[in-house]
Amino acid sequence: MTGLKINELIENNELWIKEKLKNDDNYFTKLSKGQNPRYLMISCSDSRVPLNSMLKAEPGEIFIHRNIANQINMTDINFLSVLEYSIEHLFIKHIIVVGHYSCGGIAAAVDGVDQGLVENWITPVNDIYNKNIDELSEIKDIQKRMDRLAEINVLEQAKNLIKIPIYQRALKRKKYPMLHAWIFDIYTGKIIQQK
Repeated sequence: MTGLKINELIENNELWIKEKLKNDDNYFTKLSKGQNPRYLMISCSDSRVPLNSMLKAEPGEIFIHRNIANQINMTDINFLSVLEYSIEHLFIKHIIVVGHYSCGGIAAAVDGVDQGLVENWITPVNDIYNKNIDELSEIKDIQKRMDRLAEINVLEQAKNLIKIPIYQRALKRKKYPMLHAWIFDIYTGKIIQQK
């Protein structure tokens, strides 16, 4: 993979506009009318996790919140605002927590290297690692161990979401939003549902 230059980003935008208008003269007029996503996705900030393109989703179909290691934290006002808005105003039907293999945030949580502010953010991942140390220490291959930690982390983050009052109130009022936990297998491109 080569890095795109800033002017290439602008050129790609122009090509994208032409492509959209070729298929539908009113594409941007329709897009400007509002969004109606069925899904809220909480995912890692990693640039290798291209949610819209890997799911063949168009703009307006998925409401996305990203942070390092796809954390769900009850003190994160940004996330709580996204959650409340998606439930109360967008009426989303599904919340999907998406982790991924080869996650730098997962590895950083256990590598013992000073990570600055990131270290504070990923401390909960280190706690999850320590809680599951018996299982994880059985996995000798370090990358496979980190990938298993990514799986455990995505399930733990889904459990964290269940505890949030905004989500609990929504479930009391209606059967939505349904909660899912996924792993993006970066080695194959596949989505793996976690249970």
